Amino acid sequence: MPNSAIKKVVLPIAIIVAGALLLAFMTYLAPEAEKKEIFAKPPLVEVLKVSSKKVVFEIESQGNVVPRTETTLVSEVSGQIKTVSNKFVIGGYFKKGELILEIDPINYQVILLQTQARLDGANARLVEQQARADQAQKEWSLTGRSSKKAPILALRKPQLQQAKADVKAAQADVKGAQIKLQRTKILAPYNAMIKKKMVDIGQYVSTGSPLAISFAVDYAEVRLPILERDIAYINIPKFGQVLQQGNAVELSINQAGKKQKWHSFISRSEGVVDSTSRVNYIVAQINDPYGFMAIDNLSKDSSHTALPIGSFVKAKITGKEVADVTAIPLTALRGANEIYLVDENNKLKTQRVDILRSDQKYIYVSSTIPQGYQVVLTKLATAVNGMSLRIKANAKEISQEKQLPKAIPSLTHEEQKQGKQ
Repeated sequence: MPNSAIKKVVLPIAIIVAGALLLAFMTYLAPEAEKKEIFAKPPLVEVLKVSSKKVVFEIESQGNVVPRTETTLVSEVSGQIKTVSNKFVIGGYFKKGELILEIDPINYQVILLQTQARLDGANARLVEQQARADQAQKEWSLTGRSSKKAPILALRKPQLQQAKADVKAAQADVKGAQIKLQRTKILAPYNAMIKKKMVDIGQYVSTGSPLAISFAVDYAEVRLPILERDIAYINIPKFGQVLQQGNAVELSINQAGKKQKWHSFISRSEGVVDSTSRVNYIVAQINDPYGFMAIDNLSKDSSHTALPIGSFVKAKITGKEVADVTAIPLTALRGANEIYLVDENNKLKTQRVDILRSDQKYIYVSSTIPQGYQVVLTKLATAVNGMSLRIKANAKEISQEKQLPKAIPSLTHEEQKQGKQ
């Protein structure tokens, strides 16, 4: 092999070997790097100071406003409608005993006159028979015999008794005619509003014909569904009991973009559980829903906002006061019923809690939070009891106002099946 070819092969190899030896020598002479211990920082968390207090739970429900009494007014006589009130319209208001309409009374006035005439005739016959009976008694006494042995026909007792019976029958006919004449006038059975009118002036009606539908306006009612879990926090009236002032209820409705409120109270319980939805029903009472009583009584404010029958309202029921309840943000809940706490030494502790109620922001627990412990709000990727934590400055604290629970909406049966709150 020529020398030039050997040089081409050996020379590159020699250069590579020399570079490797030089690099190894320089590495050997280089100073050794200082070793530093690596410290893992504890997780930084946000905490909340909480304390137990007395709270009054609010239970939320909803329902329709219904009248306490609704009546179909029916004609008890027949005839042509002669007069109607100018308030006989849908929404017309009548005080108790006020005339709504009148059926032509002429036929019943005639009948009354006829029965009175028959009564006068019966009274005349009674007077006649009484006089004849007295005369017969005197004639019998002239015979010197005892009146006890006298035949009843001789003393005219049957005739007198028949005359008395005729008077009673005539009196009954007069009374019946008077009642029918009175019933030609259809009067409001209570302070009422007309819901539906079925007749008008000039129309002929028969006995039993429906005339109108009215409802009472002294107070209205709202039937409110209550879940079984909420019953323990309400003072439910005993079965069959009607309260004049039960648990306070605030009713609300949005009208023209403005929220209107009315005050009411729980008056009674229906005493049954719905077989489909498994909810209990209680009834809230709203006094004077249309404000008619306030208008009638000039000493009261007549600017009452009406709550129309049929309105769909939301209800907040003021429940019982419960002691030693702690409100904890819902974001602090881990799993079904656990929260993370941090002690005075900034160590993590996992604690199970007994949840009484919950809403969209808070859970309300009866479990006691140890003194000096704070609730961890930050989610931790890995949580181990006893691990160290760093706490953000300016720890929050739930004030008494924020501990007041929000209302819990009543759920449908389907929502309960799905496990929704």
